[in-house]
Amino acid sequence: MNSITSSVTIRALRDGLAEAVGRANYGRERVQITKNGKPAAVLIGPEDFALLEQLEMLRDVADYRAAKLVDAGGRISLNELRAELDA
Repeated sequence: MNSITSSVTIRALRDGLAEAVGRANYGRERVQITKNGKPAAVLIGPEDFALLEQLEMLRDVADYRAAKLVDAGGRISLNELRAELDA
Protein backbone atom coordinates (compact mmCIF):
# COMPACT_ATOMS: atom_id res chain seq x y z
CA MET A 1 0.00 0.00 0.00
CA ASN A 2 1.22 3.51 -0.74
CA SER A 3 2.24 5.86 2.01
CA ILE A 4 1.51 9.59 2.21
CA THR A 5 3.05 11.14 -0.90
CA SER A 6 2.36 14.82 -0.31
CA SER A 7 1.04 17.24 2.24
CA VAL A 8 -1.07 20.37 1.84
CA THR A 9 -2.52 22.84 4.32
CA ILE A 10 -6.25 23.47 4.45
CA ARG A 11 -5.59 27.04 3.30
CA ALA A 12 -3.64 25.84 0.25
CA LEU A 13 -6.25 23.16 -0.41
CA ARG A 14 -8.91 25.84 -0.86
CA ASP A 15 -7.03 27.17 -3.87
CA GLY A 16 -5.79 23.83 -5.19
CA LEU A 17 -8.60 21.38 -4.50
CA ALA A 18 -8.95 20.28 -8.12
CA GLU A 19 -5.23 19.57 -8.34
CA ALA A 20 -5.21 17.61 -5.06
CA VAL A 21 -8.22 15.56 -6.14
CA GLY A 22 -6.54 14.87 -9.47
CA ARG A 23 -3.38 13.70 -7.74
CA ALA A 24 -5.40 11.37 -5.51
CA ASN A 25 -7.65 10.09 -8.29
CA TYR A 26 -5.37 9.84 -11.31
CA GLY A 27 -1.94 9.78 -9.69
CA ARG A 28 -3.05 7.40 -6.92
CA GLU A 29 -1.35 9.70 -4.42
CA ARG A 30 -2.37 10.01 -0.80
CA VAL A 31 -2.53 13.67 0.02
CA GLN A 32 -2.24 14.55 3.69
CA ILE A 33 -4.20 17.64 4.70
CA THR A 34 -2.83 19.56 7.66
CA LYS A 35 -4.44 22.05 10.00
CA ASN A 36 -2.25 24.21 12.23
CA GLY A 37 0.74 22.11 11.19
CA LYS A 38 -0.80 18.82 12.30
CA PRO A 39 -2.34 16.04 10.18
CA ALA A 40 -6.11 16.52 9.93
CA ALA A 41 -7.20 14.25 7.07
CA VAL A 42 -5.99 12.26 4.09
CA LEU A 43 -7.39 12.56 0.57
CA ILE A 44 -7.36 9.25 -1.29
CA GLY A 45 -8.72 8.11 -4.62
CA PRO A 46 -11.67 5.77 -5.10
CA GLU A 47 -9.49 2.71 -5.76
CA ASP A 48 -7.66 3.12 -2.45
CA PHE A 49 -10.97 3.74 -0.70
CA ALA A 50 -12.41 0.52 -2.16
CA LEU A 51 -9.36 -1.39 -0.90
CA LEU A 52 -9.81 0.07 2.59
CA GLU A 53 -13.50 -0.89 2.55
CA GLN A 54 -12.59 -4.44 1.51
CA LEU A 55 -9.97 -4.66 4.26
CA GLU A 56 -12.51 -3.48 6.83
CA MET A 57 -15.01 -6.09 5.65
CA LEU A 58 -12.41 -8.86 5.87
CA ARG A 59 -11.48 -7.76 9.37
CA ASP A 60 -15.16 -7.80 10.40
CA VAL A 61 -15.49 -11.36 9.07
CA ALA A 62 -12.33 -12.42 10.92
CA ASP A 63 -13.61 -10.85 14.15
CA TYR A 64 -16.96 -12.63 13.73
CA ARG A 65 -15.26 -15.98 13.20
CA ALA A 66 -13.02 -15.47 16.23
CA ALA A 67 -16.01 -14.54 18.40
CA LYS A 68 -17.93 -17.57 17.17
CA LEU A 69 -15.06 -19.86 18.22
CA VAL A 70 -15.19 -18.66 21.83
CA ASP A 71 -19.00 -18.48 22.02
CA ALA A 72 -20.21 -20.65 24.91
CA GLY A 73 -23.66 -20.88 23.37
CA GLY A 74 -25.52 -19.47 26.38
CA ARG A 75 -28.71 -17.79 25.22
CA ILE A 76 -31.77 -16.36 26.90
CA SER A 77 -35.02 -15.19 25.41
CA LEU A 78 -36.02 -11.54 25.26
CA ASN A 79 -38.69 -12.19 27.90
CA GLU A 80 -36.09 -13.73 30.21
CA LEU A 81 -33.84 -10.72 29.70
CA ARG A 82 -36.68 -8.33 30.51
CA ALA A 83 -37.51 -10.30 33.66
CA GLU A 84 -33.86 -10.23 34.69
CA LEU A 85 -33.65 -6.48 34.14
CA ASP A 86 -36.88 -5.84 36.05
CA ALA A 87 -35.72 -7.89 39.06
